[in-house]
Amino acid sequence: MIDATQIRKGIIIKMADGQLFRVQEMQLITPGRWKAMVQTKLRSLKDNTVRDYRFRSEERVEQAFMDQVDMEFLYQSGDDYIFMNHTSYDQVSLTADVIGEAVKYLIPNVIFTIENFEGKPVSVVPPITVDLKVTHTEPFLKGATASASYKPATLENGMVVTVPPFIKEGDVVKVDTRDDKYLERVKNA
Repeated sequence: MIDATQIRKGIIIKMADGQLFRVQEMQLITPGRWKAMVQTKLRSLKDNTVRDYRFRSEERVEQAFMDQVDMEFLYQSGDDYIFMNHTSYDQVSLTADVIGEAVKYLIPNVIFTIENFEGKPVSVVPPITVDLKVTHTEPFLKGATASASYKPATLENGMVVTVPPFIKEGDVVKVDTRDDKYLERVKNA
């Protein structure tokens, strides 16, 4: 158990009803002569819904500790996504509900972190960066001003990100999975 004032972004807490929530945002509010409170935005690991919750500063909260296992995404079979543990070679089948927003980064042979609580997978964390191929983008227009410096590009997973004008179809770009942003063009080996 931790004090509500020790809640930090990214930790997982177990509420009184037994549900697990990841802390998306946390703010300590100290309103003058009143007691401090902790305003949080929590994402449910069960159904991926987001809710705001305010804790009194003297409240105690149970922090849930996850077992983390790195697993490689292999393939999709119907509604199930198959992952393999590199050390034991065990395969695990997960649904889109467990994977959450990381489903858009499921590309074969990419390593993901599977978080387990009491032996059951509850969430999937993608790597911080992923290399994706550009499948469609507008060609570079010679003479275009610097104000039109970025253009939309559709990636192999269907995502659209803004990229610099020198990026063309077939290029591979590095994308930050935390905020879905273009980082750089991947150099050919």
